[in-house]
Amino acid sequence: MKQYLDVLKKIMDEGTDRQARYGPTRAMFAVPMRFRMKDGFPAMTTKKLAFRSVAAELLWFISGSSDNKELNRLGCHIWDANANADYWKPKTQYEGDLGRVYGVQWRHWKKPDGTEVDQFKEIIERIKKDPYDRRLIVTAWNPGELDHMALPPCHMMFQFFVADKKLSLHMYQRSCDMFLGVPFNIASYALLLHIVAQLTDLEPDELIITLGDAHICHNHFDAVKEQMVRKPFALPTLWLNPAIKTLDDLNTSQIKEPNDIYNLLKLENYQSHPAIKAEMGV
Repeated sequence: MKQYLDVLKKIMDEGTDRQARYGPTRAMFAVPMRFRMKDGFPAMTTKKLAFRSVAAELLWFISGSSDNKELNRLGCHIWDANANADYWKPKTQYEGDLGRVYGVQWRHWKKPDGTEVDQFKEIIERIKKDPYDRRLIVTAWNPGELDHMALPPCHMMFQFFVADKKLSLHMYQRSCDMFLGVPFNIASYALLLHIVAQLTDLEPDELIITLGDAHICHNHFDAVKEQMVRKPFALPTLWLNPAIKTLDDLNTSQIKEPNDIYNLLKLENYQSHPAIKAEMGV
């Protein structure tokens, strides 16, 4: 994960200090990162990655859900603060409702005539039928529904690219909490790349992420400095259950308890330094 650590150092050394919504940050704009899947699965090793939460959230996105209680059932609580925020509670339809967030846009984008577009399902079929299409894009950024979301999407769109029977993914992230969020996002989209590659009978190749507002919160500086002096371990590998052939095979109803996620996917040979705690802005 040298790519990530290099970006951390560059922001600390060259970034601009700015006042953000939940406190001062040091930021840079439009920073790229590239990860080859043949080098290993890009899971953070200089601090512990909560991979089960990464997998739970992604499967929740893929399911098209907006129910934080369903995410909690999968063992993931990263949306709890947003679900319980005072600014959002008056807008909720039911307790735990997060509104028209990521997975809803992926699977239930509303058209003007009232029908829906299942972007994610359609993109998988399009990759199979026309892999060189330049419109292999899924977006969660819906300007007409931003005020119907507990949090507007940070990782807002992604595009696939096929060459030589290999699949690559480019994701654009508008807001990038470099210490807390970005390691999670890297792993999530690497996992998404592997899943879609398996569903389309392609080899996962490269994950490219463009970080829009790439920032380090000032109250994370000490944690970042601690992480930067740690020596990375070798990257792990990802195991995906070979029985996963369709979207139905990823149905979260088959997950009765959080550890059942490991029947679908898991990291192998993952070694990391201990976790480093830091406060998340809401």
